[in-house]
Amino acid sequence: MQNKQKHYSIAIDGPAGAGKSTIAKLVAKELQFIYVDTGAMYRAMGLLTLKEGIDAENEEAVGASCKKAEISLKYQEGRQQIYLNGENVTDSIRTEEAGKMASAVAKFKAVREKMVDIQKKIADSDHIIMDGRDIGTVVLPFADLKIYLTAEVGVRAERRFKELTEKGIYCNIEEIEKDIIARDYQDMNREVSPLRQAEDAVLLDCSYLSIEEVADAIIKLFREKSNC
Repeated sequence: MQNKQKHYSIAIDGPAGAGKSTIAKLVAKELQFIYVDTGAMYRAMGLLTLKEGIDAENEEAVGASCKKAEISLKYQEGRQQIYLNGENVTDSIRTEEAGKMASAVAKFKAVREKMVDIQKKIADSDHIIMDGRDIGTVVLPFADLKIYLTAEVGVRAERRFKELTEKGIYCNIEEIEKDIIARDYQDMNREVSPLRQAEDAVLLDCSYLSIEEVADAIIKLFREKSNC
């Protein structure tokens, strides 16, 4: 019997706006890993909730909608595409409204169970780097490297403001900061899989580090731990 091939995994958790996705993409490119943006999956569910006009506090309705929903990831030219019921929603999930709704519905057990199941299956198929809120604690508890990535609230708000304005989207930095604080509270205090630093995760505060510096630090840590 052949031994199952070892698939390496890196888990990155942290609050909204810490730069998890951007940094994870750089690390994935350098290590030639598959990057899995789990936040996009929750945003897809948030978008569906908005489209169906479901009250974000109606757990039964959100759960029923989630069970029927088909959410999948595909990779085209190295870029992750998110599909919701057969429709490519990669761009439409990036609105502030979809992000807020994603955080609201992510607290429900039915939503998290479905997403975690999909994520675990992806992790069994290849070398992956995955970012989110409960990757090191729930999805990949045995990841080869766990990172808890954070930054000061004001810094995260400035980054989000810059990202949106560069896309030509009007926004208010004070409102963005309030939204980040609210999402942090919601993510850290939900009953199911709250955001927290795994006991064996390395804490990285990227408030005053460049994206490249943080990515290099993660790559170095992974190579030290895995001897790769």
